[in-house]
Amino acid sequence: MTHSYGYRRRTRHKFRKAFGERGAIKISKTLATYRRGEIVDIAVDGAIHKGMPYKYYHGKTGRVFDVNPRSVGVVINKQVRHRIIPKRIHVRVEHVKKSTSREDFLKRVRVNDKAKI
Repeated sequence: MTHSYGYRRRTRHKFRKAFGERGAIKISKTLATYRRGEIVDIAVDGAIHKGMPYKYYHGKTGRVFDVNPRSVGVVINKQVRHRIIPKRIHVRVEHVKKSTSREDFLKRVRVNDKAKI
């Protein structure tokens, strides 16, 4: 049997939810507020099919450039051969979470500022 060429091809394990995480999404995920300039991670929720980004963007980190009632626009750098292209995609809020990648940097800045004094 030949393999398919669909939009969600070969995502059987990538989009699956972990044990104990199945079921309805938490309301706090929908009510989370995002502002332009914030750093966010794209984590696709396989249970929600609307506003789902392409499989390449799962696990990627980007910066919010646009906020809508149900979605956020995210700029993500994509490497295509030898160049890096900034891609602008709109993703529904169920597939986005605030990134913790900048917390360590901000904590280090605060510690260094205290050490200067």
